[in-house]
Amino acid sequence: MPVDSIDIPIRVRYAEVDAMGFLHHARYFVFYEMGRTELLRANGLCYADMEPQGLFYVVTRLDARYRAPARYDDELTLTTRTTKLSYVRVDHAYELKRDGALLAEASSTLALIDRTGRPTRLPDDLYDQLTGASAASVSQS
Repeated sequence: MPVDSIDIPIRVRYAEVDAMGFLHHARYFVFYEMGRTELLRANGLCYADMEPQGLFYVVTRLDARYRAPARYDDELTLTTRTTKLSYVRVDHAYELKRDGALLAEASSTLALIDRTGRPTRLPDDLYDQLTGASAASVSQS
């Protein structure tokens, strides 16, 4: 059964805050990448194993909304969820919370490309691993 959502704990480090002590807005995007990486890992895959196969996920869209600031040493929980998956694209949604309070939310679209930068198709075995569906049954529908 594929994992379509994962929670990861994140503690805000001093190097990640601005002069006012708030988590810098650019760091949120690093956190979202951490969530995607761990979600992929929870499904038994790793970007480092895909890259030698000539498979690269690149961000084509990333939208973020900040609701409340995080501060140095805050303990946060990032929820990353797959909202759409196809052979060439994956969409994610993110929620960053502190003690249950929503601090930020975002969504992203990643496209799968080959070494030349052209869109490519996820191999059937990897698609099956991420969806739990048999590629043969999907191609017949």
